[in-house]
Amino acid sequence: MGRIHFIGGEKGGVGKSLTSRLLAQYIIDSKKTFIGFDTDRSHNTFSRFYSDFTRPIFVDDYDSLDNIITAAEQNPSANIIVDLAAQTARHLHKWVEDSDVFGIFDSLGFDVFMWHVMDDGADSARLLHTLLNTLTQSSLQLVVVKNLGRGEHFECFEESAICENAIKLGAHIIELPALHARLTQKVDFNNSSFWAAANNINIMTLTERHRVKVWLKTIYQALDSVLNHNTDIASSTVFTTE
Repeated sequence: MGRIHFIGGEKGGVGKSLTSRLLAQYIIDSKKTFIGFDTDRSHNTFSRFYSDFTRPIFVDDYDSLDNIITAAEQNPSANIIVDLAAQTARHLHKWVEDSDVFGIFDSLGFDVFMWHVMDDGADSARLLHTLLNTLTQSSLQLVVVKNLGRGEHFECFEESAICENAIKLGAHIIELPALHARLTQKVDFNNSSFWAAANNINIMTLTERHRVKVWLKTIYQALDSVLNHNTDIASSTVFTTE
């Protein structure tokens, strides 16, 4: 069975592309097929780091978005990652509504995951609230990613009705630990994958490579909790036309 992952959050700078890159590396390291789509016209961060697997698409163009469905049809066991740029939800929702996209994925045997990446600010929580208001029971699984690299104080969110509502809807809530800022900078300046950062002696020192490996291990455990979770236990959701 294939899987489609929409990595969103609507807000810029919360770590959507970072999450896409980590999920891609997790899938590659799991020796599974990975296909990526990058909707960010400004930075193309996802496709820059995984150019062999990823290509750009335009979220305001149905013909371009339809390439996602074509990829799913032609690769029935693939893991497809769509890195959503900021403020793309409106276009995505219209495409989903007009084409019954989730119905198509269901007919193709794909599990659908919507990832909401957030910092610890109120805007990210409000955007999650907006997303939750467009969800109803169906086959989509919601994942909320608290990015500790973009904020350390998620207490207000965790105590909020928004978080409570997400949990009631069966959302998986995971943490993305922060990587040391200097290591993040070295990875970016070298245009390297996380595998290269953890293994290439020409990029990192021994200690730095080990630090990246520890960081990845923690993240992979969090991803395992979502992707190897018994989907019969979690409630599921899908977009409505509201």
